[in-house]
Amino acid sequence: MVENRSAASRPAVAPVRFAAPVVELDGSSLLRLPEAASSRLPSRGQVAVRGEVDGRRFRTVVEPDGRGGHWMRVDGALREALGPSPGATAELFIEVAQDWPEPELPDDLGAALAGAPEEVRDLWAAITPMARWEWVRWVKATRNPATRRRRVEVSISKLAARKRRPCCFDLSACTDPDLARNGRLRDTS
Repeated sequence: MVENRSAASRPAVAPVRFAAPVVELDGSSLLRLPEAASSRLPSRGQVAVRGEVDGRRFRTVVEPDGRGGHWMRVDGALREALGPSPGATAELFIEVAQDWPEPELPDDLGAALAGAPEEVRDLWAAITPMARWEWVRWVKATRNPATRRRRVEVSISKLAARKRRPCCFDLSACTDPDLARNGRLRDTS
């Protein structure tokens, strides 16, 4: 049985402190959370976090690596704090955030939503940021342009049918098509 608890009813997770090297993978900088740090998070899927590195605060969503662990992209405030030095070890802490940041909407999905009927746009506005992250993640989880176009179309169709989330994809899989193979973050060592 799967227990579905709201964020307010989940037990609090203490801040997680760890050190990890900044690695490059096909032009993307990222940090892989050590197993001990990842195991303290409440989900094997995406987790919204806020944290601090070198006195700079950041917010992000850590992504599943498809192996029961997590990774995070080094960009925005995290990039500013760490600088562009792959191989440097970052010492940081993260804590689970109850409020999810808004996902960056891909242009194709954004255009489709802008052209969608009002009830679709209203539902998009009404669903949680976490649900919007799932839609964005599902649309972006392919390299094939035809499959991506189809996923955008299906997203609008499902939203029109009042579906609040995409279905049928593994939430614990790494869905970044540039960094993953078969749902797993490629080796970064």
